[in-house]
Amino acid sequence: MTEETFDVVVIGAGPVGENAADRAVRGGLKTALVEHERFGGECSYWACIPSKALLRPGNALAAARRLPGVPVGGALDPAKVFERRDYFTSRGDDSGQVEWARGAGIEVVRGHARITGEREVTVDAERVLRANHAIVVCTGSVPRTPDIPGLGEIPVWGSREATSASEVPARLAVLGGGVVGVEMAQAWARLGSQVDLIVSGPRPLPRYPEFAGDLVVEGLRADGVRVHLDSGLVRASEVDGAAKLELTGGETLTADKLLVATGRRPTTDDIGLEAVGLKPGSTLTVDDTGLVSEVEGGWLYAAGDVTGRAPLTHQGKYAARAVGDVIAARAAGEVVTGETWSQYTSTADHHAVPQVVFTDPEVASVGLPGPEEGKPHRVVDIDIAVAGSSLHADGYTGKARIVVDTEREVLVGVTFVGQDVSDLLHAATIAIVGEVPLRRLWHAVPAFPTISEVWLRLLETYGL
Repeated sequence: MTEETFDVVVIGAGPVGENAADRAVRGGLKTALVEHERFGGECSYWACIPSKALLRPGNALAAARRLPGVPVGGALDPAKVFERRDYFTSRGDDSGQVEWARGAGIEVVRGHARITGEREVTVDAERVLRANHAIVVCTGSVPRTPDIPGLGEIPVWGSREATSASEVPARLAVLGGGVVGVEMAQAWARLGSQVDLIVSGPRPLPRYPEFAGDLVVEGLRADGVRVHLDSGLVRASEVDGAAKLELTGGETLTADKLLVATGRRPTTDDIGLEAVGLKPGSTLTVDDTGLVSEVEGGWLYAAGDVTGRAPLTHQGKYAARAVGDVIAARAAGEVVTGETWSQYTSTADHHAVPQVVFTDPEVASVGLPGPEEGKPHRVVDIDIAVAGSSLHADGYTGKARIVVDTEREVLVGVTFVGQDVSDLLHAATIAIVGEVPLRRLWHAVPAFPTISEVWLRLLETYGL
């Protein structure tokens, strides 16, 4: 067994781990980055990138159809959609990501990493990596599988299969009304599947304002998706190679594939947490500097989905940048206090987490979805009905919400739903992070004619 010493060892080479390692190296620390699958991680090959590559052609085609005079074809060409997706995922070849890591000065280590002691990682039971300063866990998350009778007997997709498949199933059932469920339901419907979406509540996207889920359901149904609300999967069985699905209330569906999209859990089952007194499979609780609170000694850090804080790629990368900077600063003898909004803290996790659901219509949200009980909050809801939206698409339908702290007169939440509203989101994020007073925001004049005119209408409706 060989032994090597580094300043920092990062476990997991997805976007989060890459950022943590890169910032540690920039801080002058010798850093190893360990990965047992592909460098670039879930987002690059099975999640964010391929899912958006599948969604974009359908969204573009639908947008073109909303403009008279634009020549459009009748349907998508699945083979070309898959080919473009495969281009963006490098067809599973991670050599480009490895080359980037080495070019950044990071030691690339392939293999399965386990924490085997304080500041010690063992890779494939044959290579021991010792860390002078810190180990950082960035192993992400995996799908959570519900305990449903017969589920193991039928043809099932997880999120990876749903984003990497290259054949269109004639009949696809989707279990789950979260982001993955609604995005993949629409993507595969537009590629030619007959899709049934099974949602446990009265609408999908329950963490968003009600109008978001309602408008997304309208969009799904317009694409032929059969949406089963207040439903659930009671039992599954295999019949002639297909899945027979018994739903709440007695309804029965038959599908060639069932996509299970019922949430995710931290990937911490087999990384050696028991060696430091933690339970395998558990979420790693961290402070705002990324330090794992339950392990003494100040050497174990985590970022991304494993922390359960803000399970989004961009937020994980943000947290990882802070973690890498924190480790470098502490290694240099600096006292890092965790002051809010400093380069060493993930303060935005608590106040301004932006997210886009890339359905048609899109849902773009940051901060609070609605008022918090007992807080001085006021909600303003309006239709997105401005000159810019009318020109953008015939029959443009959308809604906007702001949540205002009326004592400070600053925004604490913004939600947009409509075609192409993701382009409005960063302005909202800046307004919340910067705590821009509404009376100052009033002077940020939106260009005419753009969908951004909705900002003026929101502030006018508030009373400015």
